[in-house]
Amino acid sequence: MNQPLTSPHNPAAPDWLQVPSDLNHLDPALWPGGTRRDDSGALLVAGHRCQDLLAQFGSPLYVLDEMDFRARAQGFRREFANWDVYYAGKAFLNRTVLRWVEQEGLSLDVCSGNELLVALAADFPPARIEFHGNNKSEEELGLAIDAGVGRIIADSFVELERIEALASARDVVVPILVRITTGVEAHTHQYIATAHEDQKFGFSIHSGRALEALQAASEHPHIKLMGIHSHIGSQIFDTAGFAVAARKMLGVLAEFRDLSGVQLPELNLGGGFGIAYTSADQALAPGELASQLTAIVSQACAELGLAELRLAIEPGRAICGPPGVALYTVGTIKPVVVGPELTRTYVAVDGGMSDNIRTALYRADYTASLANRCSSAEPILARVVGKHCESGDQLVRDVYLPADIVPGDILAVPGSGAYARSLASNYNHATRPAVVALREGEAQLIMRRETLDDLLNLDIDLNGR
Repeated sequence: MNQPLTSPHNPAAPDWLQVPSDLNHLDPALWPGGTRRDDSGALLVAGHRCQDLLAQFGSPLYVLDEMDFRARAQGFRREFANWDVYYAGKAFLNRTVLRWVEQEGLSLDVCSGNELLVALAADFPPARIEFHGNNKSEEELGLAIDAGVGRIIADSFVELERIEALASARDVVVPILVRITTGVEAHTHQYIATAHEDQKFGFSIHSGRALEALQAASEHPHIKLMGIHSHIGSQIFDTAGFAVAARKMLGVLAEFRDLSGVQLPELNLGGGFGIAYTSADQALAPGELASQLTAIVSQACAELGLAELRLAIEPGRAICGPPGVALYTVGTIKPVVVGPELTRTYVAVDGGMSDNIRTALYRADYTASLANRCSSAEPILARVVGKHCESGDQLVRDVYLPADIVPGDILAVPGSGAYARSLASNYNHATRPAVVALREGEAQLIMRRETLDDLLNLDIDLNGR
């Protein structure tokens, strides 16, 4: 069943995609810890067979390995022992998951008033929440101030005025960080590289606006300026960009100290740490990140004569991405000639861009494995696509799957815990899949599947039907 395969590389495949020697092998860098196949060849996530999960909860389905999630949270908490570690609510937000985050000692970043309300509904400690966003409304800021969030990340001069007015009316002092743009563009897709100059976030160092913002914030009597924040991008696989950005940020702190006589105590380096979506990705372990980032900051502080800072990071998808797997059922299979003697097989499943738009939006790469059985068939170059009325409706652009794949087979897509459910939509009136938390011997629904009734309840029929 597991004999090496010798099919040649398909020239239509990207260079990074190698023909697998064993289609049934599970790369441990891609899957939740403990994922394996049973004696029948079925894929087990946290001890549960994928076909059993679909039979119980329906297809498509997101599953989340709770113990793997907790282990990754513990790893960041342990390795960044003297840092504040913020879980990214935007990656996946759910009351059950937020309780895991809180229990593992992490803090939380939210990007909207509704995300904050979910956190408060989960009894997440407000003092461990930071509130992001480039256009926070007065209502959202008021909610954050009344809740007592630990930090508001100020993003504009307008927002500084809003915070001061709201805090003054309440006779409170609000702790903030000022978000600055360092001009460092991480090696990532242009739409998620958030530190270059021509973008909507933060105050530019290059233009001098960052220093102006710090001076303005320090002059507001109801604002307590704690430090600065930056975010240089997402899906980053080395610390080179952080090294440049940190030096620029620390330079701003030193310049503000020299002008005001005050050294601000906090520095938040943001996050965007990459995870392995395919075997071509090499993610840094939390220990490597911690040692490298600590050394970068310590050296720059020593050179600039800055005292020890309170440091923070935002690991983002690195905590919730790998524990998640998306499960789909194969519907149709269509070989398509794409060149002289070149064929790509389109494998259509019962989900698509409505439950994971990252491939269409960012040209993100994923992989997939046959989940309900093993196969000794030869590998064929495939593209896993959805059922939506868009040619760009792709889930996995390039993957080798067994030639004997048939309708009714189950495909599992690893790395689906972050941003898949958060970015999901109702395109073509699709209903968003359920989310199930798994541990050995236990599968619990933590977000139910949407129904057509949910969508019709939003639909106002002017004819009164």
